[in-house]
Amino acid sequence: MRLTRVHVDAALAPGQDVVLPEGPATHLARVLRHETGDACVLFNGDGRDYHGRISAIGKREVRVEIVSAEEVSRESPLRLVLLQGVARGEKMDLILQKATELGASAFHPLWSQRSEVKLDAARADKRLAHWRSVVASACEQSGRAAVPDVAAPLALAAALAALPTGGLRLILDPDGELGFATLQVDAAAPVLLAIGPEGGWSPSDREQLRAAGFHGLRLGPRILRTETAGLAAIAALQARFGDLA
Repeated sequence: MRLTRVHVDAALAPGQDVVLPEGPATHLARVLRHETGDACVLFNGDGRDYHGRISAIGKREVRVEIVSAEEVSRESPLRLVLLQGVARGEKMDLILQKATELGASAFHPLWSQRSEVKLDAARADKRLAHWRSVVASACEQSGRAAVPDVAAPLALAAALAALPTGGLRLILDPDGELGFATLQVDAAAPVLLAIGPEGGWSPSDREQLRAAGFHGLRLGPRILRTETAGLAAIAALQARFGDLA
């Protein structure tokens, strides 16, 4: 029987009695109908699964006693970083969820010239917390014990300036200079993939990306929607250079 996995944003260790956050506690006790003594797995993103048993279920809290810790190795050898133009509502959730399942290692949401979504500081903070929750939930489902980081959304120029140096930098372009069949990837360096918003990249955006070292990659002759493009590219890259065998 598959064990329920729960993300807990706190330090964990065997022998510890953990009070679960309200959301996971409600899900275990009210939705899944778990009972005292049932087994479950906690993780906090440090690369381990913490096996435990529910020690108490109350009206306001659920406690889990951690019995043991296990190193988990489900991370791709290919470090894929997705720079994603912020998409509307559920589209952004879908992108983050599925890219996490496919093995993306980090996310950099960004705004560009043709972005259709605009958020003030307060709303941006709320969306960031929501996006991080989506990624953590995707890790719960997919068995990942390392949680990809989701950076705060930035304007394109600021997002590019914040990137670490090095790595292969790609944008999808049906007329790009790089062909997928002959693409070469250095396993020791990250692959940074930039995907535009619903409105696509403007000429100014493309100039900034090119100046930052991004190369056009041909991935078929068709122009893909923002919620399709990154996922298709990640799957293709993982199948060739990662762990989707």
